[in-house]
Amino acid sequence: MVKEFKDTYALILGGSSGLGYASALKLAQHGMNLIIFYRAARMQMEQIEASFDVLRSYDIQLVTINSDATREDQLEQNLSKIEDFLKGQKISVLLHSISKGNLKPLTGDQPLTTIDFQQTIHSMGISLYSWTKALFNAHLFAQPAKILSFTSEGSTKPMKSYAAVSAAKAVLEAINRSIAIEFAPHQITSNCIQAGVTDTLSLSMIPGYEELKAASLKRNPHQELTTPERVANAVYLMSKEEAGWITGTIIKVDGGESLQ
Repeated sequence: MVKEFKDTYALILGGSSGLGYASALKLAQHGMNLIIFYRAARMQMEQIEASFDVLRSYDIQLVTINSDATREDQLEQNLSKIEDFLKGQKISVLLHSISKGNLKPLTGDQPLTTIDFQQTIHSMGISLYSWTKALFNAHLFAQPAKILSFTSEGSTKPMKSYAAVSAAKAVLEAINRSIAIEFAPHQITSNCIQAGVTDTLSLSMIPGYEELKAASLKRNPHQELTTPERVANAVYLMSKEEAGWITGTIIKVDGGESLQ
């Protein structure tokens, strides 16, 4: 396999499972060095470390940081860890794959609260800007550099118990467009990847997710679900130099699912 990303670095926020890990694996296979932030309890560490060992097997530089990437009060400390690892190198790809939101209905015994909305919108939306600004101010972006984030059809299509995440994804997309415009003079592009329904841990946390999967299979012209690997392929393509004129848009990676 061609190591076209040799001597380049990616920062992945949320890279221990799902779309984030699949993307990390794809980039590692092509030689990209990785900085991965993740959150895990002690009981999960053995399995997660085994996954990280797979990344190391591709002879890349890898640092993994078990820290809440959404916390503004830890941002300066986390930047210091990144700078220590980079040793003067720069980040070519920032991948925002944070899945930390409240999945509650708007009505009933335990409806969404204003704080639920605020926490979800910050974690899954505003934190994209927080990290972009912090890395830019610390002069840690390469030139050129690419910012990628994961959105969903839920940003425009309402689903039960998805209101807070839906709002967060809409905010994420708005921030993505603004980054594309205002950071363009600094050779930084920004794009959202909208995956189809993908069978991940995040999906399983959505109430009624089995019905969601069944409906997706009916809508998808291929009659298949999107897989993390298919999404990772898009991340790989968007990380290449040839994608440098694509910015400020939403790239659908769903096999045509959203067309129906």
